[in-house]
Amino acid sequence: MGHSRFDDANRERAAWNAGKKVGTKRPFTQKQIWAIRFFLDRERRVRDRALFDLAIDSKLRGCDLVKIRIRDMVAGPEIRTRAIIVQQKTGRPVQFEITSDVRASLMAWLERRGGKVEDYAFPSRIDHAHHMSTRQYARLVDEWVTPIGLRPEEYGTHSLRRTKASMIYKATGNIRAIQFLLGHSKIENTVRYLGVDVEDALLLAERTEI
Repeated sequence: MGHSRFDDANRERAAWNAGKKVGTKRPFTQKQIWAIRFFLDRERRVRDRALFDLAIDSKLRGCDLVKIRIRDMVAGPEIRTRAIIVQQKTGRPVQFEITSDVRASLMAWLERRGGKVEDYAFPSRIDHAHHMSTRQYARLVDEWVTPIGLRPEEYGTHSLRRTKASMIYKATGNIRAIQFLLGHSKIENTVRYLGVDVEDALLLAERTEI
């Protein structure tokens, strides 16, 4: 049954987040993105390079990213320029772009991976009939950030989801576009997700001359 929060034994147990940094993870900068890509290419981690690139472009939650099937990204012999999946959390479809460099890294991985269009693009290391777990994905992110001098506690799978959205927001200030790209049902969620504050609003206002 477990312990009540009033039990003496419960007071002795460490909190699940003791010693851990919780809260919003940082998005990556352009320099950090290229540093991770260089590391993955040097180590010949073809799968990880494809996964990293797709995570940045798709802006998907980890639970959706790991469940992508080959058919979601492939049209005939080519990688799609746009794809659409149904989000697990909301049940709503979301579209995303697959840019040329990302298509190249995906093609390199899928050619090596082989398989049928119904297969998961990133299979589990334990059972290739199933998809990679979100825990495995999170461990991989730790392996990507540590070699380039970043602290794993400050970056995670959500860093990949936030990266391109944050860059687009900084370049355009278009929160509605980011809401659509992230698949949020409410714009308030997008504002909170991006960490938009008064300073952001003032900077956007200062750029606008009348």
